[in-house]
Amino acid sequence: MGLFNKLGGVLGATKELDVEEYMNMEEMENVDVMNEPADFYVKPVSLQNESDLAVIQSELQKKNIILLNIAELEKRPNTLKTMIDNLKVYVDKINGDIARLDNEKILLTPTKVKIIKSRKPAQKK
Repeated sequence: MGLFNKLGGVLGATKELDVEEYMNMEEMENVDVMNEPADFYVKPVSLQNESDLAVIQSELQKKNIILLNIAELEKRPNTLKTMIDNLKVYVDKINGDIARLDNEKILLTPTKVKIIKSRKPAQKK
């Protein structure tokens, strides 16, 4: 018996927390934690071939933010450069933004969403 079970027994809480039971409680009836609709989404996309460019453009048109994984194309730098150049042109055309987060991730934003790419040093008071 674990420490929390012992402590729960001493405090009179002998029943373990059942997540399914909790989610089915009356007070949670109208709350959809996993599928609550949103106006826009952050969507992960893996860039593997040119057909993925159309998917990315479609998602940006829907005003979703794209977290692009480019790890698959790191082995083909010329193809990767061509595809990223195409995405840059498209993002500029729609007034969005693009920034590399690390060696394998790129962030793309839709119209009128800009990425702060450099941080100004904090001012001393």
